[in-house]
Amino acid sequence: MFGLFSKRQIEIKSPIKGKVIDLSQVPDEVFSSKMVGDGFAIDPKDNTIYSPVEGEIIQVFPTGHAIGIKTKEGLEILIHIGIDTVELKGKGFVTFVNEGDYVWIGDKLITFDLELIKNKAKSTIIPVLITNMEKVKEMNVNFIDAEEGDVIANVRLK
Repeated sequence: MFGLFSKRQIEIKSPIKGKVIDLSQVPDEVFSSKMVGDGFAIDPKDNTIYSPVEGEIIQVFPTGHAIGIKTKEGLEILIHIGIDTVELKGKGFVTFVNEGDYVWIGDKLITFDLELIKNKAKSTIIPVLITNMEKVKEMNVNFIDAEEGDVIANVRLK
């Protein structure tokens, strides 16, 4: 396990209750082949996304289906709710933050209609990606049934 107090180590907490799965299991090649970044995905058992890290909101997609956060160490994390959910054009998503906001671990970011996504989108799976992997030396992921706030990944920066 990494040292808890080093600035080169970051814990990524679970943004939602659910089963943590490997990106290879995401039913979308953009995510499963790691084109956008590396990380993990969650099969959600809830409908609220909380911040998995402390940092600045750098992107809130207009449709509310995805959000980007940059940690003070410079790690960029993308949380994408469901697969092909952009097609919902924002229906079923409520955002609680704006670009430029600073968030703490556990701050509420987005709520969504899980049943609507189950019925109208390709999948409810939520990829959680590091989009600037060039900053990462090592990442360890815990594939667990997670509660919101559980440590899912330990990341060591270069």
